Amino acid sequence: MGLLSAPAAVDKREYWGFSLYDWANSGYVTTVGTVLFAPYLTSVAETAACGHVGTADKPCDTNLDVLGLGISPGSLAFYVVTVATLVSALFLPVVGAIADRLERKKLLMCGFAWTGALAASCMVFVGGGRWELGALLLFIGNLCLGSSLVVYDSILIDITGPDDRDDVSSRAWAFGYLGGFILLTINLAVVTAHDALGMSQGTAVRLSLLSAGLWWGAFTFVPFVKLRNRPPTHVVQVRSGSLVRQSFGQLAATLKHMRTYPMTLLFLVAYLFFNDGIQTVISVSSTYGEKQLGFETQILIATILLVQFVAFFGALAFGRFARRFGTKRTIMGGLVFWILIVIAGFMLPAKQIVPFLAMGVAIGVVLGGTQALSRSAFSQLIPEGREAEYFSLYQAGERGTSWLGTLVFGLVHQITGSYRPAIVALGLFFVVGLVLLSRVDMRRGIREAGNAQPTLI
Repeated sequence: MGLLSAPAAVDKREYWGFSLYDWANSGYVTTVGTVLFAPYLTSVAETAACGHVGTADKPCDTNLDVLGLGISPGSLAFYVVTVATLVSALFLPVVGAIADRLERKKLLMCGFAWTGALAASCMVFVGGGRWELGALLLFIGNLCLGSSLVVYDSILIDITGPDDRDDVSSRAWAFGYLGGFILLTINLAVVTAHDALGMSQGTAVRLSLLSAGLWWGAFTFVPFVKLRNRPPTHVVQVRSGSLVRQSFGQLAATLKHMRTYPMTLLFLVAYLFFNDGIQTVISVSSTYGEKQLGFETQILIATILLVQFVAFFGALAFGRFARRFGTKRTIMGGLVFWILIVIAGFMLPAKQIVPFLAMGVAIGVVLGGTQALSRSAFSQLIPEGREAEYFSLYQAGERGTSWLGTLVFGLVHQITGSYRPAIVALGLFFVVGLVLLSRVDMRRGIREAGNAQPTLI
């Protein structure tokens, strides 16, 4: 069996359709969410506020005026992500409830994906002092990413059995890192060779943002063609009315009865904490490298490429570890590793590339594996018929939509004027998540949800 081939029990057509949506959206997650857009938007905002791009030697200390509030240009991107996720907390559960009542799930997923891809493509127009446009497009892109992933994650349950989910989820994540690696390699070449191509670095960055939107939109046609629609199962009966009204009723019923599934709820809370930490480390890494450690954009992209390359193998390795040691133990081991990473990040010396690259390798080892296994583990704890709705709650803490972490990071930076204490403060999220996860009884949770027990959990 190849590293990325489908397990024998999984339909190959749907396996490839599922895996290639990770490939598609990773173009946005890496090029826009992880590497280029936060530092680029910060530079645009600093130019608007101070008339120059801030550096370690000459920082921009003038705030932007946002609805009467003074906002540090260096914190703007993180506050936008925070607002997007707070809106997501209200919007995504309704998306999930609607998805559970629809037969054409994949159309809903792809519709959100194509809208987000359009927003990402329009980032090519963010330049000069147009930081407001950049903030709006980042908000739309993140909201659409989270909405599409609500439906996408629920499809994992549709196409796999309990014993195959760790493998399929891990391989799909690996596919995502491979796709992100390829697109980011192309963008690295464009940004690095911008002079030879006859363009400014800013133009090269904007074209890279455009490529991420086109990549996301084009490859979304693969799952649209290959995934099958299925009729909803065991939908909660609520009062009659429009689809949206019925979906709100279903959501209210689920929230009311969630206490019936205490292990599911405990896992969800644990995930909210530790994934906020993971997502914040991902989203702030390029800004931290540029503004705090003094690295050029080319170095940051090369480091993220290294992370993507290592993460491809890391996701596959975590799938193998889960088959040997169990999913929960493997996730907990990954969280211990994350705690060590943020402590080391606090101590990284400025403008020293070797320690920075070593940090990238360490992040790559655990990045995809912890997220892939968390998705498959949570899928075991969801009662039948509410898959998308439960994954909508899960998505509140999923990649690109963390809010507590970005809020803490932005506030600590604004108070201290340094990104170092902000990065180490993220360790608290991993510690809390680890403690809560240790208290989750997976076997009990699967039994309470009425699902079949996997061989090893």
